[in-house]
Amino acid sequence: MKDIHILLVEDNEGDIVLTKEALSDAKIKNKVSVAKDGEEAIRFVNAGLDDEDILPDLILLDINLPKVDGKEVLHYLKNNPLLKKIPVVMLTTSSSELDVVDSYNNYANCFITKPVDFNKFFEVVRMIEDFWITIVKLPTKD
Repeated sequence: MKDIHILLVEDNEGDIVLTKEALSDAKIKNKVSVAKDGEEAIRFVNAGLDDEDILPDLILLDINLPKVDGKEVLHYLKNNPLLKKIPVVMLTTSSSELDVVDSYNNYANCFITKPVDFNKFFEVVRMIEDFWITIVKLPTKD
């Protein structure tokens, strides 16, 4: 089985460390790349259009990001024919109904509100991994 490449788009250093740590104990080998703002995320996926090895298999996307927010990044991804098949999990502190609706209206694959409790956050990341990496069949890169 091939490695899974995850792009984590997150500006909170603590959440980056926790997410990477939770994913490091993966059942399937994965590579995690990090973009700390929306502009960096868009540059990252655009570079993947020229080099498929860079293109992620799954994106974990926060909403509240500097420069370009997560909703704009999601809109960009899902409106690009070459990027729209990449599953996007909105992983955010927001529990706003408007954010949930906006995310699904822009074709997010799921919306998860980050728990504030360390252990629950760790558990949520592991459940994301279990579902999106071990259960779901991800699209292959063309």
